[in-house]
Amino acid sequence: MSAPPLVDRRLIFVTGKGGVGKTTVAAGLAQMLADEGRRVLACEVDAKGDLAAAFEVPAPGFTPERIGDNLSLMAMDTEASLREYLKLNLKIPIVGRIGPLAKAFDFVATAAPGVKEILTVGKLCFEAREKNYDSIVVDASATGHIIGQLAAPQAINDLVRVGLIRSQTDWMLDILSDPVQTGLAIVTTPEEMPVAETIELAGKVAAETTVELAAVVVNRVLPERFGPRDEEVFSSLETPAGRTALAAALGEDVTALLDATRLATSLRRSRAAHLETLRASLDTSMPIILLPELFARTDGVRATRQIAEHLEGELR
Repeated sequence: MSAPPLVDRRLIFVTGKGGVGKTTVAAGLAQMLADEGRRVLACEVDAKGDLAAAFEVPAPGFTPERIGDNLSLMAMDTEASLREYLKLNLKIPIVGRIGPLAKAFDFVATAAPGVKEILTVGKLCFEAREKNYDSIVVDASATGHIIGQLAAPQAINDLVRVGLIRSQTDWMLDILSDPVQTGLAIVTTPEEMPVAETIELAGKVAAETTVELAAVVVNRVLPERFGPRDEEVFSSLETPAGRTALAAALGEDVTALLDATRLATSLRRSRAAHLETLRASLDTSMPIILLPELFARTDGVRATRQIAEHLEGELR
């Protein structure tokens, strides 16, 4: 049986190189699913407030907060995740900061790679297991750190063979490894470096994690405003005689206009080439979702809703 589309999975991680619009896409995806009537939890892993800014709401805490119809928002906090784990699994009531245990946790987390990642991924898997939400959209770490997070349960399993910790990572792996429940989306732009990093990350996801890459989202795709015939006309207008005739017809200097058309054509052509490189480097069955350049100066609710609408058109 083939895996369901990305948006039909309960736990969706969204990653990408910094600057490609990862957070905006995660926010748009969460908004789209909420608009469809699903109970959605959007989680910001890095807790920088960027996801909250995409919805124009105050930065949330570890406890999910309702920010709209069917939509809740939370920010990951590994210490709070540890506190919740101790309370739920070891029945230890903890009020306020963990105190000496927090210092010990900081030391262990620094010395033992994977501890903080486990607390992050574990909280998300717990929410997926409890089914308090129909969809959990994670504004995950950027490409340089996402592998460590997704691979953390397997790394712990390789070190710990029996006991409570092993039983905990087992059920996490069951959720992460199930393509019916969990999927990863990589956000990129049709530019050389983001495309190269996306291709490299896709290989690492397959080789080093058990999570399925479910889709690649190409953000900021430029519209094709000019066809081959238009380009021929622009070329003729680039001559001195053409510039003079056009300036006379329009009654103004046309240098900026012709420069803009040349730039638009050049950017569209180069980005189309990078998009073809991406397509050729991925499995032919991999869904590639195209989102347009919004030409907006700032992010926020307007951009989030625009992305949600475009995702709706691409995915439904």
